[in-house]
Amino acid sequence: MILTTSCKKSESTTDPTQTTNSTVKDIDGNSYTTVTIGSQVWMVENLKTTKYRNGDLIPNVTDGIQWGNLTTGGYCNYNDDSAIGNKHGKLYNWYAMNDSRNIAPIGWHVPSDADWSKLTIYIGANLGTSGTFEKALASKTDWVNSTKSGAVGNDLSKNNTSGFTALPGGFRYEGGNSSENGYRDVGNYGYWWLTGVSDEGGGLHGIYNVFVSYNDSDSDYRAYSKESGLSIRCIKD
Repeated sequence: MILTTSCKKSESTTDPTQTTNSTVKDIDGNSYTTVTIGSQVWMVENLKTTKYRNGDLIPNVTDGIQWGNLTTGGYCNYNDDSAIGNKHGKLYNWYAMNDSRNIAPIGWHVPSDADWSKLTIYIGANLGTSGTFEKALASKTDWVNSTKSGAVGNDLSKNNTSGFTALPGGFRYEGGNSSENGYRDVGNYGYWWLTGVSDEGGGLHGIYNVFVSYNDSDSDYRAYSKESGLSIRCIKD
């Protein structure tokens, strides 16, 4: 399969984003494998970019208090560990995900609720040996072990019949401080931003996202504040 994207980034510069065979590159040059699931094409890894599509830097915010007070885009590596960031992808706040400069490479976007629903329906009808949507979604590695039958963390060899390869990248909550920085749940849970789904009337001004647990056989939508740091998985336009 050959994926193609526009070679034009702006009127004055050449776009470094390119796709060859089954890979796509972001503006930093990070390469991502892709997978076709039904009629959709997804990245197999979580996003790692440190720049918006136009080349503008996304601030890397390590201080917990500063992170919690952001009203503009920011990213971080889980536990400020670049090795974890390279493996599980960066964690981004809502402002970075929603910025008009676009965080996804040209030809790609952050999935909407409709995109996710379409994925859910297709995988649900094509579970294979995984048995549940969540196990079909989750990678065969890195999830904490669970003794609960049918859970994502139980018998990882049955996971990932879809090829989506969801990793438990954890998250960064908005209430961190300079000593703890608010990182939680790597290995236990995966959280991914969705666009266009919100509960602005709630006390948390929550934005719904996809949540998968090592100890469950189902996924859920959870509402987290815009200041939370979650993973991003991109889908082809």
